[in-house]
Amino acid sequence: NATQAKDRLYSQLAASLKNMSRAVGQTADLFEQLQTDLDAMRVLAGTHAAQFMTVAAELSPEADGGANT
Repeated sequence: NATQAKDRLYSQLAASLKNMSRAVGQTADLFEQLQTDLDAMRVLAGTHAAQFMTVAAELSPEADGGANT
């Protein structure tokens, strides 16, 4: 009886470890995807910053050398 209980507990432990291993694998995959997404966001942010600076320079009142004053 005690042996059966021990075997049952070891079986539950094995199942829990298998589930945890699967979860860790999924987490690793998600972190890889997150790294890809963060790299894409960095590129997009750089592009948007460049566009913003270009538009700001075009709309800046000082862009004409102060000819309005």
